Amino acid sequence: MLKLILAVMIITISGISLNQAYSQEIGLSTFQESAQVIIDEKIYQKTTASITLFSSNVQEIIIPIELEQKIREDQWVQAVVLTNENNCVLGVVDQSCIIINIARNPNDAGINAIQDSTRKIADSYIDEINRLFDTNAKFFQVFIHTSDKSNEALETSGIISGTGTISAVYTMPMEDTDSMYGKISSMLLSKQIRESGGFYDLSKKLANEENAKMSFTIIPTESKSNLQLRVSLDNPLDTSNQIERESTEINPLEFFKINELNRSNYFSTGNYPLNSIFQIIILSNESTNVSDVKGNIIPTQNIDGIEIPMEITKKGWVFDPQEGQKIQGKYIFGENISVSEDELKFSLGGNDIQFKETESKESIIVGIIIAIVSLGAAIFYLKGYKK
Repeated sequence: MLKLILAVMIITISGISLNQAYSQEIGLSTFQESAQVIIDEKIYQKTTASITLFSSNVQEIIIPIELEQKIREDQWVQAVVLTNENNCVLGVVDQSCIIINIARNPNDAGINAIQDSTRKIADSYIDEINRLFDTNAKFFQVFIHTSDKSNEALETSGIISGTGTISAVYTMPMEDTDSMYGKISSMLLSKQIRESGGFYDLSKKLANEENAKMSFTIIPTESKSNLQLRVSLDNPLDTSNQIERESTEINPLEFFKINELNRSNYFSTGNYPLNSIFQIIILSNESTNVSDVKGNIIPTQNIDGIEIPMEITKKGWVFDPQEGQKIQGKYIFGENISVSEDELKFSLGGNDIQFKETESKESIIVGIIIAIVSLGAAIFYLKGYKK
C-alpha cells in the first residue's frame, strides 16, 4: 500500500507539471451527496431508493465538537445511529431507536459480561446524544446481531449490523419520517447546505412518502468522524416484472418519481465532479449484463481492483461490475449541474456495452484521481452500498 501511495504521488506531481489546468479544476469537498437505487431480487425482494448526505466536517453536519471527539477517541464505540426504521432490532415494534454499537471486549467472558460492559459504555453517552437529537430515548436491551446476508451481498463492512456486532438499543415513541427528518436536518445541516437545494431538496420530497424511513449515523475513524444523514423508501419488488435474461429497461429516476436530478449549489464555487454521485445496485437471481446505455459511458482503468474513470470532467456512467448476479453503476456529473432520466436509462440483457478509445491526456486524470482515492476515498470509490 505504501508503494502504491508513493507511486500515486509521483504520478500526481507529474500530472500537475504536465497539465496544470486539470489539477486546478479538480476538487474534493468534505460534503458529499449520493442518490442510490437498490433493486434486490436476491435477498429481500424489494427496491430501495435513498438519498445520503455525508460529511466529515462538523461545520457542515453540525454536532458538538466535544461529543465528536469523545466518541472518536473511545476505542470501544464503533457507531451511533438514530433511526425510525421499524424493528430496528429484533423485538422493537413501532418505536424509534438510538443504537450505540460497541466493540466486544476480549476480557468479557460470557453473554452477561458482554451485555453489562456494553450497556455501561453506552449509558455514558446516551444523555449527550439525547440532547443532540432533542430526544428522550430509554434503554431497551443489548442486542448481538446474528445475520450478515446484506453485508456479504453488498460487500460492506457490517459495522452497523454485521454478524457479531453488539448494539446497546434505546427506544422512544415512533415519529413519522417527514417531521423527524425535517427536525433533524434543520438541526444538523448547515444553513448553506439547506439553502443550496440539490439532493437535499429531493431528500425532503422522499421523506414525505408514506413508507419512507430515515437515519443519522456517526462512524468514528482515527482522525475524523463520518457523519451521514439518510432517508430511504422501500417498496416490494414487482414479481410480475422480475429481472430476466431478456432485455429489460431500467429507468433509475422513476424510483424517485422525478425526471431530472439536480446537484447542490453548494459546489458552485469550484469543480467538484466526485461530490455528487448517482448509484444503482442490482442483485439478480440470474446472471445478466448491462446493455443499451442511453447516456454517456466513461472509459475506465482498473486500479487495485477498482474501475477508475479516465475522464471526470464529462458526465456519464461507470459500471463495475457490468455483468453477473450483481450489477453496480455509478453516474458522475462532470461539469454539469443536472442529469435527465433519458441520460440515466439502460437495459439489462442484450448486447454488451462497448467503450470508446481514450485520449492520452486521460492518464493524467487517472493519476490525480488515484491520489484522491489514496488520501481519502469519496463516495464514488466505496465498493458496494454505503450505509
